[in-house]
Amino acid sequence: MTLKTMGRGAIASIVSVTMGLGLTACGRDYTVGYVYATTAQATAGLVNGYKVDYQLGYLVQLANSPIASGGKNPVTLVASPDHLSIYVVHRDDSNVVHFLIGTDGKLYPQKTYNIAGSFATDASIDASGKFLYVTYTYQNALTFNADGTVASQSQLYTPANPGPGGVTIFPINSDGSLGAPRNFNLGRAPVKISAASPNHFVYVVNQDSATTANLFGFSQNTSTGMLTPLPGVTINPTSGNVGSTGYPSGIKPAGITVDAAGSHLYVTDQVSNQVIGYSIATNGVPSQVGTAQTGGSPAGMTIDSSGKYLYVASYTDGAVNGFTFGANGQPVTSTVATSVQVGTGPTCVTTIGAPSTGTPSHAVYLYASNQLSNNVSGTQMSTSDGSLRQIQNTPFGANTLPTCLVAVPVIPGR
Repeated sequence: MTLKTMGRGAIASIVSVTMGLGLTACGRDYTVGYVYATTAQATAGLVNGYKVDYQLGYLVQLANSPIASGGKNPVTLVASPDHLSIYVVHRDDSNVVHFLIGTDGKLYPQKTYNIAGSFATDASIDASGKFLYVTYTYQNALTFNADGTVASQSQLYTPANPGPGGVTIFPINSDGSLGAPRNFNLGRAPVKISAASPNHFVYVVNQDSATTANLFGFSQNTSTGMLTPLPGVTINPTSGNVGSTGYPSGIKPAGITVDAAGSHLYVTDQVSNQVIGYSIATNGVPSQVGTAQTGGSPAGMTIDSSGKYLYVASYTDGAVNGFTFGANGQPVTSTVATSVQVGTGPTCVTTIGAPSTGTPSHAVYLYASNQLSNNVSGTQMSTSDGSLRQIQNTPFGANTLPTCLVAVPVIPGR
């Protein structure tokens, strides 16, 4: 049937449906957002970039993907709250590379920043978008400027001469560039950090084998970004390989996330294969409210934009475990997404799409970076019950050893 033989009413109906779905011919309406995944190469890291299809959620590699990450062994990446920048953290080079996100989703490298320590492990940005926090394994010997920023540094601890680690704190300028860093000494083997609480609390998990009190909480100075330990946290100031103590964390914590309200936080334990839930008091102190079993070696996790569902990547099971929340915020095993198979060795999970912002309920997707199968898995999330189903063309190819990924929504009108 040609347009000439179609009735005006039929043509109008097609146009109406097309406009309702946002499928205009001259825009980026087929794309709901972008996914970026870091991959760890032996000599130099890469970032794979993808467009997220609006209707089906499948990923299409960007025209310039992959691009160099700017350092060796990128372990994670984090997106700014304004969705205009991402920051890639490199373990082996102990640095952070800032990228601007173009209107077409392409990444444009800007500048490289050294952290105030060795062997970076994770990063998080506070809810206001003012500070970037980067955890590292070993402290350096530092000298400071009058304002407390780092003036110079030299290597203090190494794998051959181990010692405690810390957190480098970068102010974020209005253009996404980073200012002079400050330093906060922590304890042994910090691995993950969450600074996203809207109540200005920052939480870190360590993997110090000498203790099971590896959850640390701090209040944030909103002017400088510096940290003050919460009641019950002891940061040992003695020089040398001396541990610090925080709150009960499980045996080997591997992931941490805080809900959007800042009222609960969750920690994965790789030895006990569980996710631990905590309520957060008004002074920031966390108290355990319950646990739930995960698959083998739980790693990264995410809470969807509605705040109703928690998803955990189970590394050895090659699966994503889904949870809902009890009355006190405790994690409760999902009855419809208990264990959804993805790829081999999933490390991180991320979601994109929020019906509350105008995205249709069908266009909410969850992606997992699969380290051992060198790809990214995609699933469609039901907003009514949190169930997951594989989407068309999954898994999507990536370069060697994906370490983490992050999703960034398209900014309307940009």
